[in-house]
Amino acid sequence: MNYIKQTINLSLGTVEDKRKEIKEYFLQTYELDERLFDLLKEKDFLYEQPNSLRHPLIFYYGHTATFFINKLNVANIVKQRVNKTYESIFAIGVDEMSWDDLNSTNYAWPTYEQTKAYRDEVKNIILDIIDTLDFTLPINWESPMWIVLMGIEHANIHIETSSVLLRELDIDFLIEDEIFTYNNEANDNYPTNSLVDVKAGEVLIQKDRENPIFYGWDNEFSFHKAYIKDFEASKYLVSNGEFLEFVNDGGYSKLHYFSEDGLKWLDFTQAKMPTFWICKDGKYFLREINRIIPLALNYPVDINIYEAEAFCKYKSEKLGFEVRLPSEDEFYRLNDYVKAQDQEANIGLRYFNQTPVDKYVFKTDDNKEFYDVVGNVWQWSLTPTYPFDGFETHKSYDDFTTPTFDDRHALMKGGSFISLGNEILREARYAFRKHFFQHAGFRYVKSDNEYREKLNDNVYETDEQISQYCEFHYGEENFGVKNFPKNSVDILKPYLENIKKQKVLDLGCSVGRSTFELAKIFDEVLGIDFSANFINVGIKLKKYDSLTYKVATEGDLFFEKTVSLKDFSLEDVKNKVTFMQGDACNLKDIYSGYDLIFCSNLIDRLYYPQKFLDDIPKRVNKDGLLVILSPYTWLEDYTPKSNWLGGYIKDNHEVNTLDTLKSSLGDEFELINTLDVPFVIKETNRKYQHTISQMSIWKKKVL
Repeated sequence: MNYIKQTINLSLGTVEDKRKEIKEYFLQTYELDERLFDLLKEKDFLYEQPNSLRHPLIFYYGHTATFFINKLNVANIVKQRVNKTYESIFAIGVDEMSWDDLNSTNYAWPTYEQTKAYRDEVKNIILDIIDTLDFTLPINWESPMWIVLMGIEHANIHIETSSVLLRELDIDFLIEDEIFTYNNEANDNYPTNSLVDVKAGEVLIQKDRENPIFYGWDNEFSFHKAYIKDFEASKYLVSNGEFLEFVNDGGYSKLHYFSEDGLKWLDFTQAKMPTFWICKDGKYFLREINRIIPLALNYPVDINIYEAEAFCKYKSEKLGFEVRLPSEDEFYRLNDYVKAQDQEANIGLRYFNQTPVDKYVFKTDDNKEFYDVVGNVWQWSLTPTYPFDGFETHKSYDDFTTPTFDDRHALMKGGSFISLGNEILREARYAFRKHFFQHAGFRYVKSDNEYREKLNDNVYETDEQISQYCEFHYGEENFGVKNFPKNSVDILKPYLENIKKQKVLDLGCSVGRSTFELAKIFDEVLGIDFSANFINVGIKLKKYDSLTYKVATEGDLFFEKTVSLKDFSLEDVKNKVTFMQGDACNLKDIYSGYDLIFCSNLIDRLYYPQKFLDDIPKRVNKDGLLVILSPYTWLEDYTPKSNWLGGYIKDNHEVNTLDTLKSSLGDEFELINTLDVPFVIKETNRKYQHTISQMSIWKKKVL
């Protein structure tokens, strides 16, 4: 089977030609995603969990379909749910994030047959959307068709990550049939590596959101330029044979080779060799995705970054000078030097496994030779994920990259044998946690180029909107108006005297100030927000001594401000607080049994607020409270006008939000009181927003 290696050109051709091309691309990706799971001997094995830090396989089987529907809902392209339950349980939990509730007791997974039927229904919906969606060329960030491409490229990512999970699964669960094409050139003869000169040159990354040639993720856009001096890079990727020298020399037991975090990983895993090597009766074997072969010494080693860094220190000792992992910019320079995107490589599922490190040569114009500059395995860099100048998040997927701005995710470059679509582009920027395995190896460099080793620090917020909300939650009073999140909780306190104070849900918690304030009163507080960017602030405040963000003053000018929980007497309650990502219009069933649900400035930012009102009563305990704060600022940017709860004329009568709340909640709640709570948001030194939010307090009836 031949698969598309290049993602779709978004400018060329006619709209109807593009529809046809996108449909073929979608079908190919969607069907390939399913075909991977045909490697399981029985579909019941979908409920196996190959990696304790990740969900069972059934999650990934459902997740890629759910992603389409969830993003199309956020973008207001589709108005209905296919299956509310599935679009909740299959929504979140891909990466091992600190806010992920990865606990098997929280989930009641559907059967394979149910999930397949759901996938088929989604497939038909997407095909219909592709056929009927109104769009123009070029397809850019603002185009509705961008969301369809987002789903396709997201599925391409999961084809690769699912293949890694299958590789981690017990081999007994997998068939031995080669339903994909394997390379069979494995042997014990591996080439001797050497360092080859890379000429100096400028690195330029410039991708335009308005007129992109190809689809891209948020971190790939905007502008980046660097000048890279002459350096040397290894001719080959490090092979299993070259890495075996490190293993045989006791590399895993020589702790000085490992970084501080690497030592923690080593202590946890007790690793003695790469995770996909098997040692039996003194002989080494290699685990491929669905087969085991004698260790192919001429294939690239597949390891995590801690092992790669340790090898570089070992190699430096042997060579008598320092070698290290390349930086992202050094990779770009090597890529451009050999014109890597024009060369043949082991990429795009040409094979279903790695190939010898000396199979695919990349020649420079001055006749130097490097191998596997792209393809075969991803190549670890020492560069953490960081934003280019002008970085913005896409409004339909604001948490693709920002949760990785933490110095714990390292950029990988070049793609692997199973990389598809956007993953194989020069500009692709993917990052994984440093202890993960992702068909990733490395090459080493000898270089005195400067490089970025840390983002800034682990607790620095650069996003303009995030910084503005940090100031709103943790900043000073403005014009005598009290801090809104704290004041809202203070105003509420008299109404809490006669209710239980065990569990509270702060829904739409933003960057977390009210969540922490509620922990002064309640035993257990859960903050949920749709935006991973927002909850990441609360997580950082829990974990670190302080957080620094930018406060805009005028134009491009700003000053840096540092805050900590200690500043607000919240340090002692932080252990009561948990943050998770979630959709208020489609919450998981496990989020129930609350004495208080607190929803601050949330309801007029939901894409379907009536669904929220229909669902939320069952989650509040008897005699518990539901508190809704909102200025009722209805905007079509957030909520389709057909879904507004108020602010319009119907049948010659004004409809206001509070009346709709009374109508929707009145059967199960008693309205205790309404209060006005003002707030001020600072935009710059001379621009502020002054708004009045209405707090409505609802007590659950005993029926």
